[in-house]
Amino acid sequence: MSDDSDRTGADGVDWDARAAAFDDEPDHGLRDPSVRAAWADRLRAWLPGRAGDVLDLGCGTGSLSLLAAGRGHRVTGVDRSPAMVALAREKLAGRDAVFLVGDAAAPPVGEQRYDAVLVRHVLWTLPEPGRALRHWRGLLRPGGRLVLVEGVWGTASPVGIPADRLTALLAPLAGRVRLERLSQETALWGKEVDDERYAVVAVPD
Repeated sequence: MSDDSDRTGADGVDWDARAAAFDDEPDHGLRDPSVRAAWADRLRAWLPGRAGDVLDLGCGTGSLSLLAAGRGHRVTGVDRSPAMVALAREKLAGRDAVFLVGDAAAPPVGEQRYDAVLVRHVLWTLPEPGRALRHWRGLLRPGGRLVLVEGVWGTASPVGIPADRLTALLAPLAGRVRLERLSQETALWGKEVDDERYAVVAVPD
């Protein structure tokens, strides 16, 4: 059995305890067809057009992994929470997907390299985001890409990573960086939001 330090992320949240209800959020479970379709459209644009190997870090219950697999990609998902990983394995049973328990900042994938590293709402929780980005870049094959979905949440005590900070961290690592603002894309969230949400697709030189 994992101890509390294994289950609790750098953001102080016990994700094992939240796993059962995690998919209740519209943008987590993607149960609403319109929300699911909106994320599928985005992933179609962000991920390589040809089937390849995708590393989904902080994969949660595997909702984005499922969409990527549906496009023909071979998916490896990594999450610190064993309960999340168990749900992801169940969700993608029969698909070309493998899920591992591990740290998103240093995923346990050995020498494997990927055509895309997909990370949603994880980077902001890490104590050394620049170091994580450098490590993730090293996991890419030539021509591979980082697909990062992040934001800043809350008003009284906001948490997250602003887009300008993330693009600055990526500047020395990637030759091409494309920023997409997502706050007004209500279909992605299943509701209107008033905080900063965005995606960055970065392709190293």
